[in-house]
Amino acid sequence: MTTDTDARTRQGVISAVTAYTLWGVLPLYLLAVIAVSSEEILAHRVLWSVPFGALIISLRSQWGEVTATLRDFSQLRWLMLAAAMITVNWLVYIIAVQNGQIFQASLGYYINPLIYVLVGVVFFGDQLGRLRLAAIILAAIGVLVLTVSGGEFPYVSLTLGISFTIYGVIRKQVSIGAMPGLFIEVVLLAPFALAALVWMMWQGDAAFGAPQTSTTLYVLMVLAGPVTVVPLVLFAIGARLLTLSTIGFLQFIGPSIQWLIGYLNGETLSSARLVCFAFIWTAVILFCVDSLRRGRASR
Repeated sequence: MTTDTDARTRQGVISAVTAYTLWGVLPLYLLAVIAVSSEEILAHRVLWSVPFGALIISLRSQWGEVTATLRDFSQLRWLMLAAAMITVNWLVYIIAVQNGQIFQASLGYYINPLIYVLVGVVFFGDQLGRLRLAAIILAAIGVLVLTVSGGEFPYVSLTLGISFTIYGVIRKQVSIGAMPGLFIEVVLLAPFALAALVWMMWQGDAAFGAPQTSTTLYVLMVLAGPVTVVPLVLFAIGARLLTLSTIGFLQFIGPSIQWLIGYLNGETLSSARLVCFAFIWTAVILFCVDSLRRGRASR
């Protein structure tokens, strides 16, 4: 029994760490396709996720879950709202990376769990606790320092953190797995993405179909599907096999890698940014300690 549990935990950790690592290195993919506009990358991300997502759904025998949800409008309308939120999140993230704002993007995903906790307290009556309260206060101070001393209000960070929190809250209203839910979301978005791509091609603004576009760039555009779907599948496996406290600890892998990429990409690490991230990293440590304590208490 212990051996089986250890094996499942090991599989969960490997899956979750791989998922967060892939999300962490996503800026490298977006920098590789920087010749493609943000809007077109978003369109490719949606469109190529449909066939690749269908393949994953088939391999995991989840079509029953998909069709049942499509027949239930009360569930479907939540996924429509979720699709709108994930569109905002993806587009802002792509624009941020392409415009050299990877630091701001990573900050958004550092503070996302803290915003999630705050929403839980305000709207769902969750218990905050001293450590999480301290973490939220420290994160707020960090953002305030960046705004006042650095003269840089973190629009990107807050938009990413808030939009992904809203997305998460919406998805909690729907009793559907991560992959079937994402598949329905991209199917709902696909007509709009296709119309946008056709319009860009008609106007001559699209890399897709342009005579000067290289084969390598075509391959990278098609890879937008796997780049979107694979980390989510791995995350779903990890989330099923691990405790919430472990997932809460591992989720900071992604923004940490993003921060490092931003640094190596030559973004300026001003004093205000450094102080801001110092507060954020301290908040993250408190959050992780609290998550581990809660995990032990629940066991």
